[in-house]
Amino acid sequence: MRAATLLFTALLAGVAATPVAAQQQPAPAALPGEGAEDARLKALFHASDEASLKRNPLMALFRGDLRYADQLGSYYTDAYVAAEKAAVEADLAALRTIDRSRLTTVNQIAYDVFAADQQRALKGFAPAILEVSKYLPIDHFTGFQSFYPDFASGQGAAPFKTVADYDNNLKRNAQYAETYDRVIGLFRQGMQRKIVQPKLVVTNMIGQFDNLIAQGVEGSVFYAPVTKFPDGISAADQARLKAAYARQVRDVILPAHQKIRDFLATEYLPAARDSVGTSALPGGAALYAYAIESNTTLPLTADYVHDLGLAEVKRILTEMEAQKAKVGFTGTLQEFFTHLRTDKRFQPESADALRAGYEAIGKRVDARIGEQFSLIPKAPLEIRPVPAYREKTDAAGSYSQGTPDGSRPGIFYFNAYDLPTRYTWGMETLYLHEGAPGHHFQISLAQENAALPAFMRFGGNTAYVEGWALYAETLHDELGVAVEPYQRMGGLNDEMLRAMRLVVDSGLHAKGWSREKAIDYMVTNSPMSKTDAIAEVERYIAMPGQALSYKIGQLTILKAKAKAKATLGAKFDPRGFHAAVLDTGALPMPVLEKKIDDWVAGVK
Repeated sequence: MRAATLLFTALLAGVAATPVAAQQQPAPAALPGEGAEDARLKALFHASDEASLKRNPLMALFRGDLRYADQLGSYYTDAYVAAEKAAVEADLAALRTIDRSRLTTVNQIAYDVFAADQQRALKGFAPAILEVSKYLPIDHFTGFQSFYPDFASGQGAAPFKTVADYDNNLKRNAQYAETYDRVIGLFRQGMQRKIVQPKLVVTNMIGQFDNLIAQGVEGSVFYAPVTKFPDGISAADQARLKAAYARQVRDVILPAHQKIRDFLATEYLPAARDSVGTSALPGGAALYAYAIESNTTLPLTADYVHDLGLAEVKRILTEMEAQKAKVGFTGTLQEFFTHLRTDKRFQPESADALRAGYEAIGKRVDARIGEQFSLIPKAPLEIRPVPAYREKTDAAGSYSQGTPDGSRPGIFYFNAYDLPTRYTWGMETLYLHEGAPGHHFQISLAQENAALPAFMRFGGNTAYVEGWALYAETLHDELGVAVEPYQRMGGLNDEMLRAMRLVVDSGLHAKGWSREKAIDYMVTNSPMSKTDAIAEVERYIAMPGQALSYKIGQLTILKAKAKAKATLGAKFDPRGFHAAVLDTGALPMPVLEKKIDDWVAGVK
């Protein structure tokens, strides 16, 4: 298990909350109908969460909890890994002492989620898994360099309201710089064991550090917080902080970035592997099997995933042919893909035009959203471009969570890098996925539900989180978007992307596919640009199994919906169904299926 995997998984799942007082928070109060076993369960959840926040200070800070705001965490150390494993084992032992049958219905769901999450986490500490993953501490997606600079920039989750906030950030930044010595140490141990990252992953990381180094001192994202101060900070403090931030960037952060950049370029890159799949690593098959289960919450085989993907690709190609016919295009589907990629009418004029387009889409969706949803998040949704330092390796769109009280908005980031490839026919579906009712609804509604234990409000699994967002794309007709054939092609292209991920991810990590074969497969079976295909494939190489979660989660939700509609007939209400899916946070797929079955029985 990578040292920072828990942190990064939490960030992907949308960790955030309102600021809380700087002392231990009381356990949640009992709700009507709860008994002694419910109280014991909630006490366990509370104690587990409190201990986890202390071990993972950044997770606390993303939730607005300032108790450990001057700390980063002991990531990339044996002590951190041992503490995480011991916590999982202790939590499972405590859970087994609680009588599930005496819990309320909601707490039985919470019991099941906690058990499933902890059991999956424990598998990640198995020697066969840990002795490979620990020597691959960072890549260009899950390394601290991929999110921490934005976090500490004054535009991210770190607070900059008081002098203490600024001083705490200086302390965290110093610890951030120190992590790279530990990362280098783990990489060197991996070199001795022939457990190394692919060359392309290393090259991408070098590029990231080059971008950060090129910012210099006063242009650095780490200096940015002192370029603008809130009211209430004195001129003397401002002068002190400006000097301290400049000194830290110059003497601490830039040297740390330069050190790891030079290590990666001169020592690690020559030792890195030409292969790209986990199958090339010692114990790679076991590592990929764990990656599949940890990301889908289901014990699926690589062969099953691959075959499912092939079947979905075939189905979507047939629907694409139908859209091609609707617009009167008489060439082949491949020629239609080329038309979509090259016709200038599908290329946005500017980043501002992209932003205006997404804002217009949002207004159209908002006008219809009440027809499908009775639960609407309090947090507003803001649309922003991806920060320049990470746009080259970022996806076309992404989401960053807001706060439960709505004081910080959720943010839909769109990517304007290589502008001619940000095709306008993909905008409507991307908004449904990253914005409303996709990630913004799911993540916000979970963290705004104070009745849930913290691990359900702020945690999650990618099969649910990404499966919901992909399911949200299927609501295009109901929400009045992606109706025009070219926009529908954009929707099919996005769905095709997730179907191809099943094929390509399993191909790369279990069937010996090369990077080039994976890129060619994606360009051949969709209108996506080669730029996007390269970014996607290199993401799958860096994060085995994560890309499988989207389609597996979506198909699970669609299957549950079809079953509910068939059973309830005229009694089926999409608002009730969506509330049942969303009102208890991100559930493992087996737990979600059981919950929907119970909801159907209650309605019937």
